[in-house]
Amino acid sequence: MSGKTILHVEDNEDNRQIVRDLFEFKGYTVIDAVDGEEGVHKASEIKPDLILMDIQLPKMNGYDTTRAIKSDLALAGIPIIVITSYALSGDDQKAYDAGADDYLAKPYAPKDLLEKVEAWLGTRPDA
Repeated sequence: MSGKTILHVEDNEDNRQIVRDLFEFKGYTVIDAVDGEEGVHKASEIKPDLILMDIQLPKMNGYDTTRAIKSDLALAGIPIIVITSYALSGDDQKAYDAGADDYLAKPYAPKDLLEKVEAWLGTRPDA
């Protein structure tokens, strides 16, 4: 069991539930934020170990939310993995330019997301 906290910034309830079920089963604590503004606020409040960031969000898109989090020195070291169905050519570069540490296009295999998170957090069983 990892004991690590993941902030999941995602406006779609079904997507939040899938991620919550996957990571809570593995021992992670998952905190949800439903829009970019809430994501920035919760990141500052709880200082999670990792952030999963959607791009198409209400109030503040994922690029701007990522920039806001990475511009805060107290939060800049938190890895952010952008997960998006917005997977057009060059969108991965936009995510990296905004400060994202990694990128995963939807649809994805849950195993792929789990492996990315475990790699960033050093929580893989074989790590």
